[in-house]
Amino acid sequence: MAIPALTVMLLDDHPVVLDGFKTQLHAAQDIQIVGTFMTSRSLLAALRNHTCDVLLIDYSLGEHDLDGVNLVRYLSVRYEGIKILVASAHHDPATMMLVMRAGARGFFSKRQNLAELPNAIRTVASGQAYLGSQLAEQLSVPSFMLGEAAASGTGHELRTDYDNLSPREREVLRCCLDGLTLTQITEKFSRSIKTISAQKRAAYRKLGIQNDYQLFKIGPFLKQE
Repeated sequence: MAIPALTVMLLDDHPVVLDGFKTQLHAAQDIQIVGTFMTSRSLLAALRNHTCDVLLIDYSLGEHDLDGVNLVRYLSVRYEGIKILVASAHHDPATMMLVMRAGARGFFSKRQNLAELPNAIRTVASGQAYLGSQLAEQLSVPSFMLGEAAASGTGHELRTDYDNLSPREREVLRCCLDGLTLTQITEKFSRSIKTISAQKRAAYRKLGIQNDYQLFKIGPFLKQE
């Protein structure tokens, strides 16, 4: 008996990109495209009556279209059974971390070889997380940052350091991980930018990190409250 094909819906506001995705996936006999969309509005309308195994969605859409982390978060909550794979030309650690924390199962760089796309679809469909080898290397957490316990997968030492942060230092870090700028954080808590900056520096010092890049690397290991 033939194994049912994985069903996929595609969302991208660039026709050339959509055509490239479709060409690559049509060549995979175990993957079936059941919808292509150029706006999140049209995708959401289709999802009211149809479903799929995997959504391959562009991170950045049109100016007035729901996209990015907000779209990923909405889809992951509203359609729990559908796996989300985000595609983007921008693959800095901050963006990847925010997307994965919002509910995406994988991140596919548009700079990757398109021949890897079917494997990315299969990986997230199986419930596993997908990052291309280069992207995974960017998000890896080196043992010198986490200590021996974190290198073994527990992250115990880092969480202990996190417990030593003051409540306000934790607030600042959580806001940074959510993508807020220092100015936005000052407005949120009605504190001066000098105070927020000092709290951020103090938190970095206690965690043994030096910049935002390292913060997003260790983000998954920080204790969530």
